[in-house]
Amino acid sequence: MGKKDGLISKGRYELKFRGVKCLNCGHPLDVSDKYCPNCSQANSTKKLTLKVFFDEFFSSLINYDSKLLRTLSALLLRPGRITKDYVNGKRITYTNPFRFLLSLAFLYFLLITYNNRFSSFDTTFKNYDGTIYNGSPIKFDVDSGDFEVDSVALEKQSKNAIHKLDSITNEDPELSPQLEFLDSLGVFMSTINDVKKQKDSFMNADPPGYFKSLEKESRKNRLSKKVEFFRHFIKKDTLLNFQQAQEKYNIDKTSTNTMAFNFSNSILKVMSQPGTWINETISKLPFIIFFFLPVFTVFISLVYIRNNYTYTDHLIFSFHNQSLLFILLTLSLILDTIFNIDSSGIFLLIFGLYLYKAMRKFYGQGRFKTIVKYIFLNTIFMILAIFTIILTFAGSGLTY
Repeated sequence: MGKKDGLISKGRYELKFRGVKCLNCGHPLDVSDKYCPNCSQANSTKKLTLKVFFDEFFSSLINYDSKLLRTLSALLLRPGRITKDYVNGKRITYTNPFRFLLSLAFLYFLLITYNNRFSSFDTTFKNYDGTIYNGSPIKFDVDSGDFEVDSVALEKQSKNAIHKLDSITNEDPELSPQLEFLDSLGVFMSTINDVKKQKDSFMNADPPGYFKSLEKESRKNRLSKKVEFFRHFIKKDTLLNFQQAQEKYNIDKTSTNTMAFNFSNSILKVMSQPGTWINETISKLPFIIFFFLPVFTVFISLVYIRNNYTYTDHLIFSFHNQSLLFILLTLSLILDTIFNIDSSGIFLLIFGLYLYKAMRKFYGQGRFKTIVKYIFLNTIFMILAIFTIILTFAGSGLTY
């Protein structure tokens, strides 16, 4: 009779191994219960064998893969349908939207971080030997972050330029003002360099005295000059933290002084390792997205305020669309890496078309209303995205 009723299964699911109480949560069971209705654990009292252990592992893995494939299929082929199904209660079929987006975000930014797209910036800056342009009289020290004027090179280039223009000036006297301007510019840049050298020599002669003199400056100038002071001596004396600067130059431990030191130290690191800084900042973006999307969803809720959907429903819609964007960008990144092309524009265009279809399917409004709301929401999205990226990189630069 047991076989006829379909109660007997192979292995550890046979009737003789069925219990009357769940071993996991203690919920009362009947022998007909193959799984606990409370926690879904298999109703079996049989001891695990190595074979059964690996059978269950691969079974759950295949089950997860099938759910993942159904989610990917719905996202790629049926815009808006997956959100509609999920909101209406069909949730066991698909992966959790939040977890799915988190996994895709980490995957995408991991690929960006380790594809060596920005790491080459570090060596590029070092190969210039501290200058932006080889042979230029205006030089940039990557470590200190200062521009310096090579007065000898400037004078030499000015003389060469004047010599070349002398013959032209004889033919066209109207060029004389331009020559006078070049000469004045050279004198002006040389003067700036001399003033900077004098200031540096004063700082080097009496660092504690110079720093105390900054307290007499206005609040605005005081902070900028303290940043300049710390930037100079971090490079000169290899200061590793504010405590070293405090002890060496008898500096008071105030919030302004600490902030000025940290800011200077961060800027110097960014200038010396720009590629590493960009990679590390990008790696933080997955966390930023989960603060950004809930804010953007507020605007979706306002645009569709007459709709019956809740804020959570709109948020799930945002999660699904952002997940597809990461899928497309990941495919674009892989193709670009393999074939050395730039396909991001094509995939962004595909996403734009998909988003329009998803909005029409999920919210069920006509073409005109959907297009107007599509344009408005995308404008808001771009403004928020730019603002978020600026804040992220600015904060990263100050704390690097």
